[in-house]
Amino acid sequence: MAKTRAPRRTLESYSVKPINKTIRAGDCVLMRPSDPSKPSYVARIERIESDSRGANVKVHVRWYYRPEESIGGRRQFHGSKEVFLSDHYDVQSADTIEGKCTVHTFKSYTKLDAVGNDDFFCRFEYNSSTGAFNPDRVAVYCKCEMPYNPDDLMVQCEGCSDWFHPACIEMTAEEAKRLDHFYCENCSTEGQKKLQISHAPSRHADAKVDTKRRRR
Repeated sequence: MAKTRAPRRTLESYSVKPINKTIRAGDCVLMRPSDPSKPSYVARIERIESDSRGANVKVHVRWYYRPEESIGGRRQFHGSKEVFLSDHYDVQSADTIEGKCTVHTFKSYTKLDAVGNDDFFCRFEYNSSTGAFNPDRVAVYCKCEMPYNPDDLMVQCEGCSDWFHPACIEMTAEEAKRLDHFYCENCSTEGQKKLQISHAPSRHADAKVDTKRRRR
């Protein structure tokens, strides 16, 4: 007579002893990659289950892909901490969990005062079979018409309120940080840039420059 498969039970939570953290469905975690030279995998826990004795704990996960893992690869506007929520589901041993992390919405990530090693953000869902993204369009900025990369410094035009990369308006990052006022070519009354660079040691409050976040 064939042995019947022992039933598994769903756990509301599970304590991962090596990292001294408790995980639950909905948590985001870092998981050990098969190749130790690669960064940790990022996943969202969908369900936790064990055998009838509470052992052999498995986690059902939905993977986040890093830009370099997608079909199109990493592009200029992808942030260093950006991940895509994929349609790739999997079952892994709970022993492969290396830590917990937070995957922020794009909006909440841009408001962080400091970005930690365990902070990520997601603004796209990703179809791992077709390489398609949802949404398939996002707002673009600057003369280069690129989506916003929160790692990059940008300066805002006081006329049209568009944001520009310093390199795209022929200035250095240090010059951009010293701006008093900025008007893009289209908004300048003379058809040229109005750049008033402050030589004071501190930047004036009315200069709208978005700088790269501090890492902690």
